[in-house]
Amino acid sequence: MTLRHFSLFVLPAAICLLPAQAQPAGTLHDLVAQKLAADYPALDALYRDLHAHPELSLMEERTAGIVARELRAAGYEVTEHIGGHGAVAVLKNGAGPTLLLRADIDALPLQEETGLPYASQVRVTNLSGVEVSVMHACGHDIHASVLVGTARMLAALRDRWSGTLELVVQPAEERGLGARAMLTDGLYRRFPKPDFAIALHDSATLPYGTVGTIEGFAMANVDWVDITVRGVGGHGAYPQATKDPIVLASRIILALQTIVSRETRPTDPAVVTVGSIHGGAKANVIPDEVKLQLTLRSYSDAVRAHTIEAIRRICRGEAIAAGLPEDRMPVVTVIEDEATPATFNDPALTKRVRGALAGWLGETSVKSIDPEMGGEDFSQFGRTVEKVPVCLFRLGAVEPAKAAESARTGIPLPSLHSSKFAPVPEPTIKTGVESMTAITLDLLAKK
Repeated sequence: MTLRHFSLFVLPAAICLLPAQAQPAGTLHDLVAQKLAADYPALDALYRDLHAHPELSLMEERTAGIVARELRAAGYEVTEHIGGHGAVAVLKNGAGPTLLLRADIDALPLQEETGLPYASQVRVTNLSGVEVSVMHACGHDIHASVLVGTARMLAALRDRWSGTLELVVQPAEERGLGARAMLTDGLYRRFPKPDFAIALHDSATLPYGTVGTIEGFAMANVDWVDITVRGVGGHGAYPQATKDPIVLASRIILALQTIVSRETRPTDPAVVTVGSIHGGAKANVIPDEVKLQLTLRSYSDAVRAHTIEAIRRICRGEAIAAGLPEDRMPVVTVIEDEATPATFNDPALTKRVRGALAGWLGETSVKSIDPEMGGEDFSQFGRTVEKVPVCLFRLGAVEPAKAAESARTGIPLPSLHSSKFAPVPEPTIKTGVESMTAITLDLLAKK
């Protein structure tokens, strides 16, 4: 959809946040709570609209336009079309560090099954020409709403902090393309280079009102590998006259499992998953080739490199063992453009983030979480020559009673990327805004 197809939320003057000095006296915590209560109806309307009108990676024109316009209305200098549908909003507020806050905005090709009154009914033709349903099944609509709420909050609290805020509206996270595209388009050259970069991601296991932090590796390297297993086709009744790629592909799949179990140090996390296998069209026809699609997960760059090398070696070795000629060796293609490096939370920054969150939300609301093998291209913001310290924390989005019941019974809740994933908006968004505000007021505290 294009910008002409949406209705934008413009806050009435009575709802807009007042300057900090015009607010009633009270603690800073009370002040933020009052402002957030006044602003939440508009944030809820924004969230519901974004949820009902999701857009796929590299197609986020409407979403990016809405968020950019909201940030501009909050007083930020906004530049659009950075690395595609990305946007950057800057608010300079005196001397001090530069803090980057990121929110991703793309959705997934899923048909929503939440039953929500604002559930997505969207179907689009994707960039490959295939008609698909689209759903915010990973909470990027939550992230965008939190960013807008945080932007308004911090613009209204200018007298409480000093420095530069740089809000990044990032496209194409689900394909691992958006962060790299924005950096390539000059994010750190055309705009203030950040001293810190912070992002949140909603959680399908943490109860709302809580957040989760972890120092060091938080998310994994993600690589995509396509393998074309070639053979010599023929009649299924005369296998001796063929080189069966289905049998060869089966041997390769089993051999690939030894990369983790026998070639990788047990203390080094790694995953090799063959998620797709396609070959043949009829029971009595041995095909000429079989297609495999893999996802690889790891933390260290050394394990990543070894895993990819081992895949190439195993494919070639199994093909040689099967008697394939040189010109029929398997073709192994690593999809470099969509590779995502591991997210490493800077330990010093993460300690400071955790302290700010605990001071604001309370120690019991800040959970220590385990590293995951999912990927997040937010990692790219810390992998440039500038070596910006980054921290990604998790935002609880689940009804507490449901989270407790799941923990008690072991029955999992709908996960991220599930057609039934439905975060609870109000407490999730409010906690997200409070969390980002608390972190900013700490990192950009007046000296």
